[in-house]
Amino acid sequence: GVQGCGKSLAAKAVAGLFGVGLLRMDFGALYNKYHGETERNLRESLKMAEMMAPCVLWVDEIEKGLSTDTNDSGTSNRVLGTLLTWMAERTAPVFMVATANNIKALPAELVRKGRFDEIFFVDLPDEAVRAEIIRIHLQRRGLDAGSFDMQTLAGESAGFTGAELEQAVVAALYASYGQGVPLSSGLIETEIKNTRPLSVVMSEQISALRHWALERTVPAG
Repeated sequence: GVQGCGKSLAAKAVAGLFGVGLLRMDFGALYNKYHGETERNLRESLKMAEMMAPCVLWVDEIEKGLSTDTNDSGTSNRVLGTLLTWMAERTAPVFMVATANNIKALPAELVRKGRFDEIFFVDLPDEAVRAEIIRIHLQRRGLDAGSFDMQTLAGESAGFTGAELEQAVVAALYASYGQGVPLSSGLIETEIKNTRPLSVVMSEQISALRHWALERTVPAG
């Protein structure tokens, strides 16, 4: 999905919905310069997940660890083989969720049916969702969302990610402190207008990603 739109949050929510523990696998911590150590680290991590089952195993930005386009003396391919074998043969109730910004970097054998049950796409939030995101971030900071013009703020923030909406609220709070005035819809709207969202700065990349996902994935939400 699009960066900053809640892929990681969705992965965490799976564990909450299932009512089980959440484990995060960091491929960056698994890699080791010595031959065979990376694969051993992966096997030990997967064994630990099985010991803590039932649980959700969350692999964040999986393409960073399993892209086979890198020149690493075959380590990535061996790691991929180890993971694929575990995914095919595991019997412990470990539910695996992976997030990716660039699914094109992943090998086909990983994303085929039978490895992962489904591929979901987390897109840019629509107007109703943007209003809800702004409301959540206002309430998290002890503010009454009912005193803000949600309809205007949501309408002005077309193309914003959830992360960008949060930062607009944060920046508006700093501005209100600096000016010595209460936070208002006008201050948030000003920050929104002064922000060039990712969908504008990287419009070609985001458009290509959304076009790719249109008929290949299931919309999340």
